Amino acid sequence: MTRVVAVSPHLDDAVFSVGGTLARLAGSSDVTGVTVVTCFTGSVDPAVATPFALSTQLDKGLAADVDYMALRRTEDRDALDVLGAAPRHLGLLEAPHRGYDSAAALFAGRRGGDVVARPLTEALAPVLAGADLVLAPQALGDHVDHQWVSAVVAGLVDPARCGWWRDTPYVARRPDATPMDHVTGREVAVDVTGELDRKAAAVACYRTQVPFQFGSADAAGPALEALARDEAARTGTGTAVEALRVGPRAGGVLAALLGAS
Repeated sequence: MTRVVAVSPHLDDAVFSVGGTLARLAGSSDVTGVTVVTCFTGSVDPAVATPFALSTQLDKGLAADVDYMALRRTEDRDALDVLGAAPRHLGLLEAPHRGYDSAAALFAGRRGGDVVARPLTEALAPVLAGADLVLAPQALGDHVDHQWVSAVVAGLVDPARCGWWRDTPYVARRPDATPMDHVTGREVAVDVTGELDRKAAAVACYRTQVPFQFGSADAAGPALEALARDEAARTGTGTAVEALRVGPRAGGVLAALLGAS
């Protein structure tokens, strides 16, 4: 039996990127469980939030006194329930609450004064111990939280059992984006044609995020289906796929469970 852990930086990244793969894995009789552990999920008192950090909820139409991350944690539980996966929230703070004070700063590289690596490592190590397959972001798009998660997972897990997903929606905006240097292995394509509706239903649960990321709630499903079909054309496999870079053991697990090619 196989235990799968997906490591998501934020409350939506794993589902946006590999929701179809997660659904297929969760539905396999040979999988004991699929856990999506999300790293940066902690609530912050708005009275002490920086102006930029507070703007990340105000620009989504939420008042300053709303517990934004509590809403997002509920959205995540609802989304993963649709896919049949279990949520785990680590409670660390997102980059805007760690001194990254503008949208540009989020994509300008990890700062030396950002000390999140140690608590992130300590929180992830027991969750990842013994997992047969670990899925994590390639950090396409260069968001600092994605970079931290990808780097810490690479330091904790044998690369043979890692599968690295193409960060969505960033990859749709920058198809030529390159992964971090530690992301190695061959590319495999997981056919998610039969899971597109479930993925769209799960994505729709992220009500605070979808209009901001995709333009409107109605646009998200079609945009992700179009991306899956573009990925199929790019990889020359299937009709709608999610592509990952995998180590040899991870590739073998995906092939055995899902027929990934």
